[in-house]
Amino acid sequence: MDKNLTNMSLGEFLRTRRNRLTPEDVGLVSFGRRRTTGLRREEVAQLAHIGTSWYTSLEQGRNVNPSEDVLNNIAKALRLNEDERQHLHLLARPVEQNQVKDQPLNLGLVQTIKALEPNPAFVIGKSWDLLLWNQAAELVFHLPPFSNNMQQKPNWIRHLLIGDKLSSSIKDWDARARIMIAQFRADYAHFPNDAKFKELIEEFMQNSQLFRELWPLHDVQVETERHKRRYDPLIGEMEFEHLTLKSPTDPHLKIMIYTASPDTAGRLRSLMSIRDNM
Repeated sequence: MDKNLTNMSLGEFLRTRRNRLTPEDVGLVSFGRRRTTGLRREEVAQLAHIGTSWYTSLEQGRNVNPSEDVLNNIAKALRLNEDERQHLHLLARPVEQNQVKDQPLNLGLVQTIKALEPNPAFVIGKSWDLLLWNQAAELVFHLPPFSNNMQQKPNWIRHLLIGDKLSSSIKDWDARARIMIAQFRADYAHFPNDAKFKELIEEFMQNSQLFRELWPLHDVQVETERHKRRYDPLIGEMEFEHLTLKSPTDPHLKIMIYTASPDTAGRLRSLMSIRDNM
């Protein structure tokens, strides 16, 4: 594992969290003119009950080994939420990960995804490549027909950010893209040396202005249940409850299920029937 790269990510994460706070946010009195926004390093160290030089070493990416208690104190000082606190621990005390490759999906999962029709459902792998999707997902998200013989399956983030104009059909697209990129960064922290992740990040930095704006913010978020709405000229207004599940046998897989409202499900079922009879 490249510890220098991991330490650099830790330092960048701490700086972004520190810069978003003011002394007033954390109950400190601000004296004199401040040259930069955010808290000073010594203020974070004071709040976390650690030495300023030691905290500075963390931000500068030096090879230090903070305890869990110290990391929790820093998380509290920086007002981190639970997702951010866990991310801090992962960056500061990384776990060696083997080069995980996406494995063939078991028959039970394949049958489950198909049985969920007309509710869109799909499976994404470690680096967010789409591994499996049903016909409803094909309709709603403009995916190609699924085939096991596809030479290259779509990448979910590339499909949304670059490959297809889906953003115009998604309500509150900017907010949802922010969440998606924050989830992608949280996953990347588990595999900081993975070549596929690095290639994707470089590609998105070059080809997506939104990604260029959001990636340096170091926001992180895990999957959450969400109500989603979108519009498609062929289907009309659609409503879904989105749920992300993880496989107990492969924690790197994400099973994405969009449970359609009765009206949406009826329209999707009709369109799928028409396509099947063509």
